[in-house]
Amino acid sequence: MPQLDTSTWLITIASMVLTLFIMMQLKVSKHSFHSNPEPLEVKSSKHTTPWEIKWTKIYSPLSLPLQ
Repeated sequence: MPQLDTSTWLITIASMVLTLFIMMQLKVSKHSFHSNPEPLEVKSSKHTTPWEIKWTKIYSPLSLPLQ
């Protein structure tokens, strides 16, 4: 059975990594980013939920009267 020739693998993998790096650099360089981003003013509104209005009590089994 013939041996697998791996002598060209290093240059193939290295050229693929270099090509991917260059392509990603070109893709990122085409994006335009804002130079000074400023945070937006978020208006907070108070949401009333039913459990905030209604008074509830949680009974634990130990606090219940013995039967």
